[in-house]
Amino acid sequence: MSQTTTVDTPQSIKDTLRKFRLARRSSGSAALVIKINIKNLVLEEVEQFDGISIEELAEELPEHSPRYVVLSYELKHKDGRTSFPLVLINWAPRTSETRSLTLHASALLNFQITADISKIIDVLDGPEGFTKEFVDTTLLPK
Repeated sequence: MSQTTTVDTPQSIKDTLRKFRLARRSSGSAALVIKINIKNLVLEEVEQFDGISIEELAEELPEHSPRYVVLSYELKHKDGRTSFPLVLINWAPRTSETRSLTLHASALLNFQITADISKIIDVLDGPEGFTKEFVDTTLLPK
């Protein structure tokens, strides 16, 4: 059975995702920002960030346009350990166009599978809802 998708994922995006996943990090967070080219219905890399804070990343993301953000996050555990989980940030501000949000939502699962990331954090409130405290609370065990 063949799989049909709304949005195509070019091999260049798959290669970039693989390289990003395999990068060794010893400090700081890194992010890979991907958008959907609505005209061509294809995923495109927007930018990569290294050593970026959550607040800085929130300021870099558009307030009126959805994005997929693959985040390698420096997570400090209560017992002193540091880990770098890979997380998919579903950046979908409520102020985005309905058409863009619908297309973004329809391609999310396929992107998650392609990126091979199990943890998704939905950010619907723009920069105000995307803080270090929010990410830590979401990722750290209760």
